[in-house]
Amino acid sequence: MSNLGIPATAPTRIRDLTDEAFRAAYGCDRFTASVIVNRLKYAVGHMSTAFLREAFSPIIRDWYDFACTISGPPEQDYRTAVVSNSLTPFLGTMPDAVRNTVEEFGPTGLAPGDVLICNDPYRGGTHVNDVLFTRPVFVDGRIVSFVSMRAHQLDMGGTVPGGFSATKRDVYENGVVIPPVLLWSKDQPVRSTFSLIFDNTRWGAMLLPDFKSIHQQLQLGERLVRENIERYGPDAHLGALAYACDTSAELMREAVARVPDGDYTGAARIDADGMDDTVDYTVHVTLRKRDHDIEADLSGTSAQARTCINCGISDAKTALGVALTMLLDPAIPFTSGTWRHLDLVAPPGTLLTALPPQGAPMMFWEASGALIAAVFDALNPVLGENAVGGDYGSTNTHNANGVRQDGTPWTSATQCGGEHGPWGATKAGDGDSYTVLFNLNNLDPATETIEHDSPVVMLRKEHAIDTGGPGAHRGGAANLKDTLWLTDADHYLSPFRTREPSGVGAGGGQAGPTGAMWIFPPREGTDGPAGLVATAPDVYADSIPVAGVLDPETKSLDPVNGTYHHFASRKTWRTRAGAVLRCLTNGGGGWGSPFARDPEKVLADVRDEYVSIDGAARDYGVVVLGDPHFDPERLRIDMEATTALRRARNRG
Repeated sequence: MSNLGIPATAPTRIRDLTDEAFRAAYGCDRFTASVIVNRLKYAVGHMSTAFLREAFSPIIRDWYDFACTISGPPEQDYRTAVVSNSLTPFLGTMPDAVRNTVEEFGPTGLAPGDVLICNDPYRGGTHVNDVLFTRPVFVDGRIVSFVSMRAHQLDMGGTVPGGFSATKRDVYENGVVIPPVLLWSKDQPVRSTFSLIFDNTRWGAMLLPDFKSIHQQLQLGERLVRENIERYGPDAHLGALAYACDTSAELMREAVARVPDGDYTGAARIDADGMDDTVDYTVHVTLRKRDHDIEADLSGTSAQARTCINCGISDAKTALGVALTMLLDPAIPFTSGTWRHLDLVAPPGTLLTALPPQGAPMMFWEASGALIAAVFDALNPVLGENAVGGDYGSTNTHNANGVRQDGTPWTSATQCGGEHGPWGATKAGDGDSYTVLFNLNNLDPATETIEHDSPVVMLRKEHAIDTGGPGAHRGGAANLKDTLWLTDADHYLSPFRTREPSGVGAGGGQAGPTGAMWIFPPREGTDGPAGLVATAPDVYADSIPVAGVLDPETKSLDPVNGTYHHFASRKTWRTRAGAVLRCLTNGGGGWGSPFARDPEKVLADVRDEYVSIDGAARDYGVVVLGDPHFDPERLRIDMEATTALRRARNRG
């Protein structure tokens, strides 16, 4: 053994190593390794907190759209050992991004104080708005680590302000691509690189202070890493990095071993691309599980899309790790070791492995999220009680821009669509009703912040009744959001999964219903609606459908007999001042038989208006008497009628 860690084939678990064997493997004792790893976690946490406090860009400040990591040197293959508690797609792609960026630039060309950047999705994953910043840590002239950040920049050029759109057709429309280049050289700014970026972005005034803050956080991270090395020595530091990755690998190995051997197939679909609705996009996965290893074969996945809804191979790899971690053991630390017992077979040129120039990745988390759904589809049938219901499937991303009455431009990104929504239920309980997609991990912008930054009023943000998938444990309820726009605006709207339920049930639970998106134009001769737009089915007749399976006459939801509306039937949805945008997400999937749900929990759901009185009887076989809206405290269960109804349903 060496301080590079335990070989993947070693049968001995880390916890079973003798003290001598542990020191031989990791260059320090167990206690020291744990202390170093936790001190490094503190370092990325400190960097994250400082950056979050200082950020100017709303998507960083309010969405936590960045990540911090600490990686090993070239001889450790740049493996990422410590990550921040932040955006998951960044964390899984960082090992590849750092490795590819440094190797292409050349590690021997780096010096203390350098900051190397790259935003190419094919080199490092995600999309061009996400810029990687990586700084080498030198000790005695030798690189011992890389401290890195990846942060979403509000705009990186391209044809759509802010970038978020499914309508761009190739990498040239997507935004400026930065190969591996220095942004700071020996802590001095490289003017040519700054000029390249700021000559192409629309909102340089927000990017510049964020760049300066990132530089400061990387310096902080380097200082904290060097303090560790000064205290414990370089061998212990490198050993602790290996120990962190080995721990993840061992936990994943044990989790995979608990799955029965076999071949399992799953699929998930994205409705359409940003061009038209003539092409369906399906993600296929075959999981071949043997002993403590899984091979994920993506053969059969649709060819790369005609627009920028694709993702790259690093994003697909990340999604596989996310799915298996969530299903098998959520406590596994997310490091490079997560994938040691996972193999990915990924044919090039698919929705999940797009190639330039036509296969542009922008809405990458939608395609990679579909892979997570496909893995859930494959494994849920064999996981028994450990199966997990599906989530709301798509962020239904909203991106808009316009000009205020005083002539100043404004933009709003990822704040006013269905970016947050429900999870599915598990054996542990009901699904959360307001969180983020399984493959994300971000904040929810405050209403006051949204209204301060953009000319918009948040009219409604609430749970929708009867939208959680029925089950012994109920799926999270869909989120209903109404926003009133005070100026004319151009909207780019991207609800990707409204044709069929994404919140699929688990273990006998039912799926959550599909959602939709509508625009309510201002009343003729006025600058807005008469009041809050109601939620009854009869209010949609005068709306403009954006997406969803809707009744042709009433334009209300009709997932059985309705007509699908394609989200990009208009490349840009232009609204006049006073228009209302409504987004209804999909519901989360239920877990277990709905008729096994405790009637008292159904009563509580009716009181809290997660479930209607009719829904309680229809979906759960529970007869509730009373008025939940005006007299919720007097609601009661008719136990005799409930027993009879459940008995009749079970016979049926």
